[in-house]
Amino acid sequence: MEEFSAFRLERVDKVAHVIINRPEKINAMNAEFWQEIRSLFHWADQERSVRAVVLSGAGPHFSSGIDLSLLGETAGQLGRDVGRNSELLRSKILELQSSFNAVDQCRKPVLAAIQGYCLGGAVDLIAACDMRYATAGAQFALKEIDLGMVADLGSLQRLPHLIGEGMLRELAYTGRSFSGEEAYSMGLLNRIYATAEQMMEDVFSLAHTIAAKSPLAIRGTKTMIGYMRDHRVDEGLDYIATWNAAMLQSTDLRIALAAQMSRQTPEFPD
Repeated sequence: MEEFSAFRLERVDKVAHVIINRPEKINAMNAEFWQEIRSLFHWADQERSVRAVVLSGAGPHFSSGIDLSLLGETAGQLGRDVGRNSELLRSKILELQSSFNAVDQCRKPVLAAIQGYCLGGAVDLIAACDMRYATAGAQFALKEIDLGMVADLGSLQRLPHLIGEGMLRELAYTGRSFSGEEAYSMGLLNRIYATAEQMMEDVFSLAHTIAAKSPLAIRGTKTMIGYMRDHRVDEGLDYIATWNAAMLQSTDLRIALAAQMSRQTPEFPD
């Protein structure tokens, strides 16, 4: 893997730990962040030995969102022609969206571990993850409304499926802060913890549990859950029938059944 300036990558057996690594800037998302997160999650998607990904932030905070200097950079590229400005801005927004789409579309489960600030674009990021865990005192906010703009990196599209439309509207219209405890009560978080240490221990335990399962079965399960976000039940049932027509022939099924019968822990190939 290449060297990163906005991230640190660690490996713990079959779990990749992706760490936003700009603690002196409250892990704000600068220009390098957007390029590097795409590279990291494309790598995790393709790396056969990686079975799950944990995403966290270095230091006391997860992330304060988009680095305002990046917005200033983009503004500096605008000229006098409205049409060309619109084309440039649309292209830039789609490029940034592709970074979080890489997280969402990674075929390996992504577990977000959140402490401290998780603001603005950071909420878009965790919405693209499979599961979210946080300390009770973590602080969340959809801050875009306070910048006079509409959130455009995925929170308005993904959060209705997680917390419901009414709650999303309240948070997006007001930009108010809410704690880890409230995030858990609304369904944004799977679990909350008293300390970051407890959280990280539990999240890695969950990631290793997932990593021990059949990677083909995990990949198929994630694909089916994602498919159902945008399709009817009958379409989902038809898709899984076609998927399993192939995948039920996998050796993983025989390995799992043999392990069940012998009461042993199965070992699946990458």
